[in-house]
Amino acid sequence: MRLTEAIEETAAIFPGLVWHLPHCSLMPGKMAGPWTFTLLCSLLAATMIQATLSPTGVLILGPKVIKEKLTQELKDHHAASILQQLPLLSAIQEKPAGGIPVLGSLVNTILKRIIWLKVTTANILQLQVKPSANDQQLLVRIPLEMVAGLNTPLVKTIVEFQMETEAQAIVHMDTSARGPTRLVLSDCATSQGSLRIQLLNKLSLPVNSLAQQLMNLLVPALPQLVKNQLCPVLEASFNDMYAELLQLVKVPIPLSTDHLEFDLLFPAIKGDTIQLYLGAKLLDSQGNVTKWFNNSATSLTVPTLDNTQFSLIVSQDIVKATVAAVLPAEEFMVLLDSVLPEMARRLKSSIGLISAKAADALGPTQIVKILTQDTPQFFMDQGRAKVAQLVVLEVFPTNEALRPLFTVGIEASSEAQFYTKDDRLILNLNNISSDRIKLMNSRIGWFQPDVLKNIITDILLSVLVPNQNGKLRSGVPVSMVKALGFEAAESSLTQAPRGPTSSIECHSST
Repeated sequence: MRLTEAIEETAAIFPGLVWHLPHCSLMPGKMAGPWTFTLLCSLLAATMIQATLSPTGVLILGPKVIKEKLTQELKDHHAASILQQLPLLSAIQEKPAGGIPVLGSLVNTILKRIIWLKVTTANILQLQVKPSANDQQLLVRIPLEMVAGLNTPLVKTIVEFQMETEAQAIVHMDTSARGPTRLVLSDCATSQGSLRIQLLNKLSLPVNSLAQQLMNLLVPALPQLVKNQLCPVLEASFNDMYAELLQLVKVPIPLSTDHLEFDLLFPAIKGDTIQLYLGAKLLDSQGNVTKWFNNSATSLTVPTLDNTQFSLIVSQDIVKATVAAVLPAEEFMVLLDSVLPEMARRLKSSIGLISAKAADALGPTQIVKILTQDTPQFFMDQGRAKVAQLVVLEVFPTNEALRPLFTVGIEASSEAQFYTKDDRLILNLNNISSDRIKLMNSRIGWFQPDVLKNIITDILLSVLVPNQNGKLRSGVPVSMVKALGFEAAESSLTQAPRGPTSSIECHSST
């Protein structure tokens, strides 16, 4: 099968490539515990689109990422300190004995024997993020643990009791407000049956009796206190987390002199993940938009996260534009005898098989000109990622010659290796093969260009590949890697077990 046919067939079956990074290490001091991270760059099966704006990228956040980001926001909003400031005595006075007025005098009697009552320590335990009964919602559970101190003239020491409860809230899409759909957190309350209050240290019978009566009064008061004091903080924390994520996806990604920017089209919730569907645009060095990607002719197939907790999937158009920005069509001119004398000797010997006169015309200033055409194309060959490109090669006998001895067109391909270094994604071209060579022009008569295949391939390997890898070596920085708490990853190419996708899987570095 010819290379062009292979590319066309593969483009129909595998119009994409996936970068996949599970099991990544965390940045020290930011987030604890084993995490997973994936970055997917997918070129997926083309389908006709119906929407005016078709997403060209999807950012998927798994439950651990959501949990850690929301936990950090709660810390930034001083949620634990707010719990320590809960007005326990005021709450009991406002709603005595479960709201039964006839017991008011008894409550007042109990309160007269209390000098102060306050939360001394408060902790927000490990959050849980789970899918709710509604597939379009997430259930967030926030376990709370507090220790309250009671000072009474009945005893010289502080009487302590432990309070445990759990706040719950729902994350869902808000379509009611004007403007674009957004994710919000609402319906915050304490879960039924989650409240537990117990005395930590038993003292004299009168003190224990007073503490027990006080705990009974807190049972109806504490849930409302948590709802009134903590729930607004939880909602504000989620709003800030969501705003931070939107800013994160909008961070420009530099591509040589251009840069790529994403914008949110709409959010979604699927299972236990948050999915942000993105549009994209390419801007030049002056900030002018040179290309919009919101009307892609390909639809994104979103894979499941499995054991990974973070994924970014982008369309084929994004990948092509990225490669085009880094590897534009360009021209190389090499004084072969000065730079690669062994190659010059071999080229002269190979041309001598075609024309001895042409070989004798090659001087010490002979020039090989290499011109790359269009943008390199990705395709899959037996489960391996490759990059194909069209190359024109011309041979000039001297640096003063105006016309080449001959011109050949080459369909060349290289194995594509993706790897990561810190938070950068890097493409490297391994080797190169001249899959098809066509004689385009000749001053030395017609000849079968395959006779030059070996030397042409070696020249491309010595000149073209190192030049292109030099441009690719800087990689594409993805700032969200470290912004989400990951430090580094390693990559390996894997074939997806099913469906028309392939992936590069990266494992955490140790």
